Amino acid sequence: MKILIVHNRYIQPGGEDAVFGAEVSLLRKNKHKVSIFIEDNFKLKKINSLKIAIETIWSKNSLTEIQKLIKKEKPNVVHFHNTFLRISPSAYYACKDAGVPVVQTLHNYRLICPGALLFRKGRVCEQCVGKAIPWPGVLHGCWRNSRAGTALVATMLVVHRLLKTWTEKVNIYIALTEFARKKFIEGGLPAEKIVVKPNFVEPDPGVKDCKVGDYVLFVGRLSQEKGLFTLLKAWKLVKNIPLKIVGDGSLRESLENFVNCANLNGKVEFLGRCSRKEVIQLMHKARFLVFPSEWYECFPMTIAEAFACGLPVVASRLGAMAEIIENGRTGLHFNTGDPEDLATKVEWAWTHPQEIAEMGCEARREYEAKYTAERNYEILMEIYRKAIERCRTF
Repeated sequence: MKILIVHNRYIQPGGEDAVFGAEVSLLRKNKHKVSIFIEDNFKLKKINSLKIAIETIWSKNSLTEIQKLIKKEKPNVVHFHNTFLRISPSAYYACKDAGVPVVQTLHNYRLICPGALLFRKGRVCEQCVGKAIPWPGVLHGCWRNSRAGTALVATMLVVHRLLKTWTEKVNIYIALTEFARKKFIEGGLPAEKIVVKPNFVEPDPGVKDCKVGDYVLFVGRLSQEKGLFTLLKAWKLVKNIPLKIVGDGSLRESLENFVNCANLNGKVEFLGRCSRKEVIQLMHKARFLVFPSEWYECFPMTIAEAFACGLPVVASRLGAMAEIIENGRTGLHFNTGDPEDLATKVEWAWTHPQEIAEMGCEARREYEAKYTAERNYEILMEIYRKAIERCRTF
């Protein structure tokens, strides 16, 4: 099969970029002819604001370049990962005009929330979900704390809603969890066009050794929605349990100050940004992963990697986490944003190594059943076949 994969990189690399790369590698490994079209938001620094605004809504350049690629490569399907900001939804029209089916992975909630996270001022927010004009997001400046910037995103959403881009130019949307699928349906995307395919972990990192882990591990971006202050408040309540924090972000200095003021230096260690190899090594020696996120998430790769390592997860009872982690089997749930409940679950997990080891075995089984490259490839091929069939029908 010939596949064109389209992706717009963000200025700061993240999970979407990793998934894009992993799927390209998976398809090429299985002997498909894959061509790619990439734009990079880093280039925005050299472009004036008016041009950025226009191209966010409709990029003539992307439309032209995709048309050329389709003519040259003659793909059977075009798979989009991200079109924001540089590519824009105009690229779908190149595919529609050429009669090539479109698949779009929904890595975040931007099509129903200008801020993309369904999160505002430290808590879940759904004020824009289902609204024809997402004015609450503009009012609160949900994208980059900017009303002007959010107004641009909202304009892009509204224009393409009016043009019926979201409902008529995409053949299949890929949601990463059933929870996310339901949210997108609430937001107005057609239910019959949304399928569920999780992310996957490749290569298989292998199971952690049988030795009881020496610490609890957090891996993720150090930003407000990740629940780091809830985590550190919980660590004030637990007794002599080491915590290693992997990652970097806007809250790092504030978090380090909190640790100093709370006299947690002996229990909490910041490791900064680590390579994937280093993260896997840390997972292999941890007792369990803690994931206190306070937004819905879409599909946290960290959880899938932990499962692949046979590492159970203590996570917020919220959104994707509550769906992916089965309480009492592959990990534990705690009440979102509640440091006391998190501390209780952490203490129990730390003092019940046998039960936690059994949960780790179940987590590994969950990975083998759902999150391997082989299983993901089967689902992806079925999605492509379905998209091609729908394109022929309509």
